[in-house]
Amino acid sequence: MEKNKKALRSIFGLSMLFSALLSGLSSCGQAQEKSNSVRAGEWPEETRTSKPWTRWWWMGNAVDKENLTALLGEYEDAGLGGLEIAPIYGAKGFEDRFLEHLSPEWMDMLQHAVSQADSLNMGIDLTQGTGWPFGGHMVSPEMAAQRMIVQKYRYTEGQGLDRAIVLEDRRASRFKYDLHTLMAYKDETVENLTDKVIDSLHLDWDAPGSWDLIAIFQAQTGQMVKRAAPGGQGFTLDHYADSAVQQYLGHFEKAFEQDFPGIRSFYNDSFEVYGADFTASFFDFFEQKRGYDLRDHLPRLFADEPDENSAWLKSDYRETIHDMLLENFTIPWTKWANSHGKLTKNQAHGSPGNLLDLYAAVDIPEGETFGSSYFPIPGIRRDSADIRNVDPDPIMLKFASSAAHLTGKNLVSTETFTWLGEHFKSAFSQAKPELEQAFLAGVNHMFYHGVTYSPEEVDFPGWLFYASLNLNTHNSLWPHFKGFNAYIQRVQSVLQAGNPDHELMMYWPVYDIWSDPEGLSKMLTVHGIDEWLHPTAFYQESKMLMDKGFGLDFVSDKMIESLQVDGEQFVAANGSYRSQVLIVPEADYLPVSTLQNAITLAENGGTVIFQKAPREVPGFKDHSARREALESLWSELEFGGMSFGKVAVKGKGKLVLAENIFQALEGLGLQRESLVDEGLKFVRRDLNGEKYYYLVNHSGTPVNKFIPLRYGAKAAVLMDPEQGKIGLGSIKATDGKESVLVNLAPGKSLIIHVLQKEPGRIPDWRYESSTPEIVPVKGPWRLTFQNGGPELPEPVTLDAIKPWTELDDVAASDFSGQALYESSFELGPVKEGDKYVLNLGQVLESALVWINGQQVGYAFGIPFKLDITDFVQEGSNQLSIEVANLMANRVRYLDQNEIVWRNYHEINFVNIDYGPFDASEWETMPSGLSGPINLEIHH
Repeated sequence: MEKNKKALRSIFGLSMLFSALLSGLSSCGQAQEKSNSVRAGEWPEETRTSKPWTRWWWMGNAVDKENLTALLGEYEDAGLGGLEIAPIYGAKGFEDRFLEHLSPEWMDMLQHAVSQADSLNMGIDLTQGTGWPFGGHMVSPEMAAQRMIVQKYRYTEGQGLDRAIVLEDRRASRFKYDLHTLMAYKDETVENLTDKVIDSLHLDWDAPGSWDLIAIFQAQTGQMVKRAAPGGQGFTLDHYADSAVQQYLGHFEKAFEQDFPGIRSFYNDSFEVYGADFTASFFDFFEQKRGYDLRDHLPRLFADEPDENSAWLKSDYRETIHDMLLENFTIPWTKWANSHGKLTKNQAHGSPGNLLDLYAAVDIPEGETFGSSYFPIPGIRRDSADIRNVDPDPIMLKFASSAAHLTGKNLVSTETFTWLGEHFKSAFSQAKPELEQAFLAGVNHMFYHGVTYSPEEVDFPGWLFYASLNLNTHNSLWPHFKGFNAYIQRVQSVLQAGNPDHELMMYWPVYDIWSDPEGLSKMLTVHGIDEWLHPTAFYQESKMLMDKGFGLDFVSDKMIESLQVDGEQFVAANGSYRSQVLIVPEADYLPVSTLQNAITLAENGGTVIFQKAPREVPGFKDHSARREALESLWSELEFGGMSFGKVAVKGKGKLVLAENIFQALEGLGLQRESLVDEGLKFVRRDLNGEKYYYLVNHSGTPVNKFIPLRYGAKAAVLMDPEQGKIGLGSIKATDGKESVLVNLAPGKSLIIHVLQKEPGRIPDWRYESSTPEIVPVKGPWRLTFQNGGPELPEPVTLDAIKPWTELDDVAASDFSGQALYESSFELGPVKEGDKYVLNLGQVLESALVWINGQQVGYAFGIPFKLDITDFVQEGSNQLSIEVANLMANRVRYLDQNEIVWRNYHEINFVNIDYGPFDASEWETMPSGLSGPINLEIHH
């Protein structure tokens, strides 16, 4: 084994353990490791939640205490703050080590993992089940996910039924099913025949004339838990049935008894219960919520040519499904977890509900990134054959972050890097901009997807999950993982401090989706955003306003109902969230109550912008009366013309009707962040009146100028999250605003701490000039292969820098691991105030640099540059660069030599297109340093 195993960590002591246990919870059930006081010139406190976490697959639950202890030590050393245990299927050949889920032996391993994590000040979350979605052997057919199967019949007096009332769906008939409802319709007459069925051909009913009958069969979807671990196999849960959910939770209650594990939270993956559109109590629940019996209107609900009545009925149906998911699963699940001192972490997407309200009902909302974006950053390699072309739209992530912000929850997590690219071909330089997109969308508690538990005896590449970035300890990038994690930790320490600071709230017209006359159940998935999100005015206006430099969050009807107004600001979550304007984008449907709430908010001092006048209400019951009420409310508003639209003064505030929302905001005097005009992206936090800006340059153009900030400043502290350097920035007044001098190359990020008072003694920030003095590092270079395989190539001396894959050495072409490039360079007098930057050129893929025997830091993203000012000296300087490449070349070697490394139960390892994986035909991935390597001296 070529891995260098770390020494096992000792117990930190009872005081640290006690602190770790307390840090996970607050009285409201929300993880609150939140900095509310930060000294200027310092990073916020490092906590377990400011560090990145990861999903941790237990394959076959084949875990043991020795490996758990050793691996947790390595994870902590790499900078991880916690792990989310996800039991799944196992590797073949290790069946004798499999542990049954929730068995005493499994519980012992869980408790050991939690204890070891606590001793390292790490947290543990737990998937409540195995694989996904929730389910298992404890789920009986009666508790399992249900679907509605509709069959239409004809009944004629004297002839009876046109055919037998039997389930005609052969697949559904393989599972438990029942005739749930039988309804008869003739003109305007409706009769419920459910209790009049004698057998499939006979009814205890004799009616004159001809009737249309609709039979509703309740059938299991048949979906089983996907990727289940031993002891976790079984049917998927019926999330809509309160009794099924309570029985499911009761199973865990009994399994844990009085010895609940010291985990932080229970986790639920994205809903994805396919075809689940019904449950036994649906019609009764519907009537309770919507005020009428849906069974009376089934012909319109299931019409072959749907009309507006169909749309209204389907809206009510979808809203009811949402209510069942929220009230029978999400809320009870969170209450149950909180009653045991645990949190809930939930992915609401993939469900048929209102995502904002579902996210808001849990302690830690979690989004998901799937696939890879395009960034015009020079140097990021994009091979179309190796990239999953799914746009991970950051606006999709804002559903989770908005719900957290509006309900006062500090943490927003994300399942990060699911299928970033083809296995073994994804570098930190590709992952970094994707992660920054998530940060900009409000995520501040990222989870890798992920790390697989792999015992020490399993050789390269270790146990692997089939759909993942696969950042395990066997990964050739693992020794440099701590550098990437340190960057994440610094950013998240800022993004978890204070409160979100956004000017706008954008109403999400969910009823437009629910009122679609086509289909029935609507699954709002990450992969379906081209259908349900992108075409909407809500999306287009949100994106436009963000691009123009406004911060915004999304709000639901329920969230609007809970808003208050303080002065001219909207206030939510007990004052922790404030915003200035509520926007209602163009929408086909708006509830009367939402319009009334908007008017009330305006009366109390708020400003509400409508892009279009509301014209229709959702839902079926009393539709005409409610539409009239909507029109009446709107007609009572007295709008006067303005240059940017129409304004109706109402009480202390106003309502604005303006098709061009941006012009309306300008007309109202709302200021934006003009820094976006330079190609920069940002997110802003408020910390007791001081502001943190997280800036990212995802454009292809460097920024080197004074950037105006919306908020005035006495001082601005610049903070580099990659190297951790801090300095006092240069400020000048421009057009009545303070501007901060910013150097930001494409691919770089920067944090600006805007202060309202003079700071203490902080060294000045060292800026870079546009025309630095260049000192080439020419060599010769000594190249030594340190760690990796399949074998270590021989050391070589290079006259000029080049990748090791260009050597005339087959072993080097197959090699994945770490190699050391060593050389030296000469410097004249080192001048005070100059900045010395090492430009590594093209790094394939990550570099760790030492100058004169002192470790400088990691270069893992574009541009591969490091500030080495504090390490250089006059005369000779020794330069050492450790480069870690990708796993791809070694995996190719395994497949070319038919060495078996993928052999799993249920699903074998697959490629990015979910086909059979085979790396034997891959081209060699360039590895090492391409250069040129230069020293830049900025005077």
